[in-house]
Amino acid sequence: MNSRSLNKSKVAAALKGKLGSGVIKALKTDSKKIMDSANVYAVVNIISFCCTVPFVVVQELPTLDVEWNKAVEAHGLQPLLMNIFLSGFFFYIYNEFAFAFTAAIGAVTSSVLNTAKRVIIIVVSTIVFQEPMERNTVLGSAIAIGGTFGYSLAAKKKAAPKKKEA
Repeated sequence: MNSRSLNKSKVAAALKGKLGSGVIKALKTDSKKIMDSANVYAVVNIISFCCTVPFVVVQELPTLDVEWNKAVEAHGLQPLLMNIFLSGFFFYIYNEFAFAFTAAIGAVTSSVLNTAKRVIIIVVSTIVFQEPMERNTVLGSAIAIGGTFGYSLAAKKKAAPKKKEA
């Protein structure tokens, strides 16, 4: 995946989270609807699936048979199907929890925590695998940790009361 595709993916994920959060808030205020974040996430995925499949079929159909046969030959049919199923299942579950989490705490806090999670993964991986960190990695991690710390301090601080003008 090139960086341009990755950026589009990040933008799409951010939009899905933001729109989903707004939809969930609207649905929670409407007592006639029985939609929680899990249901909204499922509906968004069904709609995404239906909109995406035609493009995938058009783009991938000419090579699908050849690539499928290569994969079956390399890994076997049952392990391949099991990996596809488990990958899809765990991806869906992870994202459903992330969607519900974002709806509960807000998009900004979720984004900050996600950044912190990535930094922690980088640092822990560096320690576990004993691989030295490059200068840019250290600098980026320090900025992310500092930003997360600053955000958590700012979020805890109560808004100053407004002064009455005479």
